Amino acid sequence: MNTPNSSADTELNPDVILIGAGIMSATLGMMLKELQPDLRIAVVERLDVAAAESSDAWNNAGTGHSAFCELNYTPEKADGSIDTSKAIKIAEQFEQSKQFWAFLAQKYQVKELSRFINHVPHLSFVWGPDNVEYLRKRQAALVKSPLFQGMQFSTDKAELQQWMPLVMEGRDPQQPVAATRMDLGTDVNFGSLTRGMFYLLQEKPGVSFYFNHEVEKIKRKEDNQWRVRAENRATGETLKLKAPFVFIGAGGGSLPLLIASGIPEGQGFGGFPVSGQWLKCTNPNVIARHDAKVYGKASVGSPPMSVPHLDSRVINGKKELLFGPYAGFSTKFLKKGSYFDLPFSIKLSNMRPMIIAGLKNIPLTRYLINQVRQSPEDRLAALREYLPQANPNDWELEIAGQRVQVIKKDKKEGGVLEFGTEVVSAADGSIAALLGASPGASTAVSIMLGLVQRCFPQQAATPAWQAKFKEMIPSFGLSLNDNPQLVEEVRVHTSEVLGLNTPVNS
Repeated sequence: MNTPNSSADTELNPDVILIGAGIMSATLGMMLKELQPDLRIAVVERLDVAAAESSDAWNNAGTGHSAFCELNYTPEKADGSIDTSKAIKIAEQFEQSKQFWAFLAQKYQVKELSRFINHVPHLSFVWGPDNVEYLRKRQAALVKSPLFQGMQFSTDKAELQQWMPLVMEGRDPQQPVAATRMDLGTDVNFGSLTRGMFYLLQEKPGVSFYFNHEVEKIKRKEDNQWRVRAENRATGETLKLKAPFVFIGAGGGSLPLLIASGIPEGQGFGGFPVSGQWLKCTNPNVIARHDAKVYGKASVGSPPMSVPHLDSRVINGKKELLFGPYAGFSTKFLKKGSYFDLPFSIKLSNMRPMIIAGLKNIPLTRYLINQVRQSPEDRLAALREYLPQANPNDWELEIAGQRVQVIKKDKKEGGVLEFGTEVVSAADGSIAALLGASPGASTAVSIMLGLVQRCFPQQAATPAWQAKFKEMIPSFGLSLNDNPQLVEEVRVHTSEVLGLNTPVNS
């Protein structure tokens, strides 16, 4: 991506600085330019290409997290009932994402949409009497919501064989098994989507890109403007930018920058980095026989990030098959980061929450150590729980992305480890940072929508911006969970525009 020609004034004094060229910055940039076309935006990225870290297709699951198959979003409560609140929230958020993508596709006549979103059924698969009963209760609870209408549940082995032949072949016929299936599921190449949005932004006036620039300093001056200083990693030249608003969307690199900003709201936050690996199938015949995302249940005592899944993917137009993730530990905050990222992030303000969270999560540490020590035979054994007849010669290890789980202060607990996403913003809305991991990319539109309303409250309340919100996201301000007809309408529309052509509520 080339840096467009810009005046010195635009380069040095934009209205908005976006740090990090991932899915979050791309979404926010497009949203802000739609809301206010004359905004001047500068994008600063430490690598020489966009979406090379967490947004890259090989660095995330690409599931299009809609809570159809992710069992960790529907915990079983003490009384045996299923808590569906988080699943419903995430399902609504993903519908907002699809609406925004459909808006962009229609407005800009984006072609070859299959490069970033494709129809792939979402399945949950479990075994054992207790898990089968849990899945049965989960399906019964979820289908009460219009967002989950059409979810099928089955314990019939012949039907399950049709849904996922490779998963059922060679399985003990006496083993109790069950699965749910949502045909509305998708696979998303967030790397391709991110780069596509940045290409659209590049065509707009007043947008500048600074790739291969690492932010060294971020500070607020007396005039209430933020100064961002970055170094060109190739030439050593210094870039100085000044703007009234800064968004830090640098993935694992966001935490050090948030701390460096010095805002009180960022005090006490820490990060726990977790690396990931996949087994990637290399046999075209095996890849061709599986067409679903099959999510299982994390082992007892394992963290949510460890939920195993057998994923059909479409990456750069080619069908792929992955299994994982296998977790690991690294002190890097980014895949292409430094081993000093973790130690340098420890400050007096966050040391206590990090120590307390560490002491309370010793099982997580033990889990990560065991994952790091896994042999190829151990990884194959985990794969064979989902693919009983897996041939080790058909699979190779692929390094995935680096995630930084949020550690934050808590008045009651002292320090807690979070596994979701967290937006941290200054009280006056002049700077905001996104921390955390899944289901981040899938819910980027909802997250950025909330950020815009929080950081630009006066503009967001105007009739012009309200109307634009509604144009970009037709369900804006409405509850999809309470409006079955609206769910039907937006799904029919987005499926048609995005080329998904999947049955709706079937």
